Amino acid sequence: MYKEALRPVWAEINLSNLDYNIKQIKNKIAGREMIGVIKADAYGHGSVKVAEVLRENGCKTFAIATLQEAVTLREAGAKEEIIMLGLTPDMYADTIVKYDITPVVCSSENAAAFAAEAKKHGKTVHALIAVDTGMGRIGYLADDIDYAVADVKKIAALENFKIKGMFSHMSTADAYDKTYSHQQEAKFNKFYEALTAAGIEIPFRTLANSASIMELPTVHFDACRPGIILYGCYPSDEVDVNELSIKPVMSVKANIVHLKDVPADFSVGYGRKYISKKPSKIATIALGYADGYPRPYSPNAKVIVNGVIAPIAGNICMDQCMIDVTDVPDVKRGDEVIVMGSDGTNTILADDIANATGTINYEITCAFGQRLPKVYVK
Repeated sequence: MYKEALRPVWAEINLSNLDYNIKQIKNKIAGREMIGVIKADAYGHGSVKVAEVLRENGCKTFAIATLQEAVTLREAGAKEEIIMLGLTPDMYADTIVKYDITPVVCSSENAAAFAAEAKKHGKTVHALIAVDTGMGRIGYLADDIDYAVADVKKIAALENFKIKGMFSHMSTADAYDKTYSHQQEAKFNKFYEALTAAGIEIPFRTLANSASIMELPTVHFDACRPGIILYGCYPSDEVDVNELSIKPVMSVKANIVHLKDVPADFSVGYGRKYISKKPSKIATIALGYADGYPRPYSPNAKVIVNGVIAPIAGNICMDQCMIDVTDVPDVKRGDEVIVMGSDGTNTILADDIANATGTINYEITCAFGQRLPKVYVK
């Protein structure tokens, strides 16, 4: 038990595995700049600590999704460029300028708000032009080039504002079929050519996400944006895992806080979904769905106790869950339970939990990272 966690349950973050993953990705992108995507508290792993390991590996740019995430990094001492991947409303121009954040823009009016605020303080805002090549989320429509070029010209003419480059996001790069990804690539290139033909300087391009880093080298351009692969999870079950060797960074562990022997026909948990078929031993751990352990996982949930795979007994509660440890020899209160991770023989991955609950590994690590205390190991 890690006493400093203040709870008998914790997310264990392996910084050595993170370091390994970063080095593998750097080799894969062959000299391109790495933009470390550490939004959502580094996918639940802790953005400040992850930034430190990225920094040690020469990463000079981080990407986040909210202003608060950027402020947290700055207040922790981060000097690197911080790119805001989402759009920032005009009212927050002061925060963009104060904390030297690189926004993305797809509106001359929005850019003008940043420029006006920068002028007040004698500063210059550097920004990326966002282009929608097929994600349907944010950015100038790649097919509406005439409008986009005219509006970007207005941005380029602003004082106290500099276009750093352009970016877009891939929609299906993690699918077997790369047809749509190549269509996005073509639109991205056409958009870039239209801007440069209009005399607009675009010195920097970034398009590649995790799946693109693995399987689409033609979209690596000037910089790549690894996200989920930093943390040792693959983007989907359709990518070729042989393209990149990575190790899981997060494990979730707990200690047994209560242990009892129960008779046959004893019910456990809300709704009496588990009824013992024979005299059994039930353990309780202080982990529940409020900690990111999804309740729909209950019918299939398994954990590792003293080298034995043991099933969750009944529905996962908000703050606790119960385990049938009848087949675990010599089990006792305080024994470690691996909820996600490996004991060297048995392994439970974020993908296993995600597949059993109809979601993706991204959501699993993000959810575990919200309330669980984090313990960093090397």
